[in-house]
Amino acid sequence: MNEAQFRHACGQFATGVAVATASDESGAPHGLTINSFTSVSMSPPLVLICIDYRAQVLQVFLRSQHYGVNVLRENQQELSNRFAYRTEDRFSGVEWKRGQTGVPLIEGSLASLECATRQIIEGGDHTILLAEVVGIHTNSGEPLLYFNSRYHRIG
Repeated sequence: MNEAQFRHACGQFATGVAVATASDESGAPHGLTINSFTSVSMSPPLVLICIDYRAQVLQVFLRSQHYGVNVLRENQQELSNRFAYRTEDRFSGVEWKRGQTGVPLIEGSLASLECATRQIIEGGDHTILLAEVVGIHTNSGEPLLYFNSRYHRIG
C-alpha cells in the first residue's frame, strides 16, 4: 500500500464538509475546511476534529479553549474552497457572528457546534481535538458532501 492508494480508499467514504473555527488571543477569527469531523459520544456530547500538523492555523486551535464546527450547506461550496486554501484573511466578506463561547460561527451553515476542548491527541501527521459540545445552532437545508475528491449534493 502507498499513500495514493490510502487516500483513494478513504476518498470512497462520503463525508460532509465543515469549517472549523477559533479565535486567536486578540479575538481575530480563524478557520479551515475539514472533513475529519465526527461525533464520539452522546453522554457527554463529544465530537472530534483532526488538523494537519502543517496547518498554520493549528496553533490558534491549540491555544483556544473553544472551537466551532460549521457544517456547510449544499450552496456553500465557495466557503469550503475559501477556507481550504491559505489566504491572508479567510473571513473577509464572510457573514459570521460570535457564539456564546466567543467562537466565530458562519451564518447560514446547516449546523454550528460550539465546542470546549477536552483532550488533544497526537495522531500520525494530525492533531486530534476532542471536545464537548456546549452549544448548538441549526438551520434547515441539505448538506454539502465530498466524495471521490469532488463535491456532491444529495439527489
